[in-house]
Amino acid sequence: MAPIPGSGLAKGLAVTLRTMTKKTVTAQYPDVQPELPPRTRGVIALFEENCTVCMLCARECPDWCIYIDSHKETVPPAAPGGRERSRNVLDRFAIDFSLCMYCGICIEVCPFDALFWTPEFEYAETDIHELTHERDKLREWMWTVPAPPALDPGAEEPKEIAAARKTADKLAAELAAEQAAEAERAAQAPRAEEAGQPDSPAAPPSGPQEGRS
Repeated sequence: MAPIPGSGLAKGLAVTLRTMTKKTVTAQYPDVQPELPPRTRGVIALFEENCTVCMLCARECPDWCIYIDSHKETVPPAAPGGRERSRNVLDRFAIDFSLCMYCGICIEVCPFDALFWTPEFEYAETDIHELTHERDKLREWMWTVPAPPALDPGAEEPKEIAAARKTADKLAAELAAEQAAEAERAAQAPRAEEAGQPDSPAAPPSGPQEGRS
């Protein structure tokens, strides 16, 4: 069946009419903050304690907007006779948000969870140089990182939590065993003292004794 001439135009005008008669809602920003989705890509925050200066984020960034400087320090051995180790110490971590395209690759490739998304988006500047956030500024954004969503009731327990719980249970079992051993030693101590005391001398028989012939 051939379409009726003008039916497409009529459908378009119907959509326009419905939109015109619908009540409009104006977002009262900035007086009223918008309700953003929990996974909003606003700005990147840095958790410096987790950063090992592996440089993965800087190498994978397609815009080359991450700047990292570091130096090596020698760590003394943990035990006598051990070997000294060297570690990387972070000197600078900066992100130029005037170049960043918010792809999130740096957050995805970080193996130690040092970078996080935060929904904050109000960081516009009049000077483009101010859009380069150094590590102190990136650390301040950590206070705005939302809490992770709750796990599904049927999901497996994270490996980190399972390992930590296993270690805690092992330590608790060792502590309980030590306390039980101490209690047993304390209970056996009076018995050992009683067993170690010499026998008391026998009392002389009572009554008259016959002399020997």
